[in-house]
Amino acid sequence: MARARDPHTYDRTQRGFHWLMAALILVALALGLYAAWQVPGTSPRREILDIHKSIGLTVLLLLPLRFVYRLVAGEPAYRAPPSRSAHLAARAAHWSLYALMLLLPVSGYVYSAAGGYGLPWFGVFSFPRLVPVDKALSLAGYTAHYWIAWAVGIVLALHVLAVAWHAWIRRDEVLGRMWPRRAAEG
Repeated sequence: MARARDPHTYDRTQRGFHWLMAALILVALALGLYAAWQVPGTSPRREILDIHKSIGLTVLLLLPLRFVYRLVAGEPAYRAPPSRSAHLAARAAHWSLYALMLLLPVSGYVYSAAGGYGLPWFGVFSFPRLVPVDKALSLAGYTAHYWIAWAVGIVLALHVLAVAWHAWIRRDEVLGRMWPRRAAEG
């Protein structure tokens, strides 16, 4: 017998998108940071950046699927709705995260493509170069990518702090909506 979904939690698909993309983004950020400390043009920097790019482009491909599914599936109801200001803050944070999840891989793509670098996807194929090789454009892509990566790190840290505040200080249902307890699923 199929279990009824808790109407106060995101469904499995939305939770899957959330946690998969969170893991991909964290790994890509860590690899990008580690690669930045390696000597340009050497091994293992090239290989690390190939994996970094593959993960970033995967996030870029998953983003529209996640976004459309989120629009179709909607948001679960709250048992106790948050205040209007808390709800608006959460909306702003989520829209910021969506925008950053788009801008970070796009800026990385522009940096790599305009710089004449490869755009591999885990060694299976390479993405097409949709921008001309252009040093100024590559530098603009690099600069944007660098600062957007910092913005992602800051917004993610604030996101985690907000979730921790909800879980441990407010002791409300916010974390349980995306990471429901076993009992909540059954």
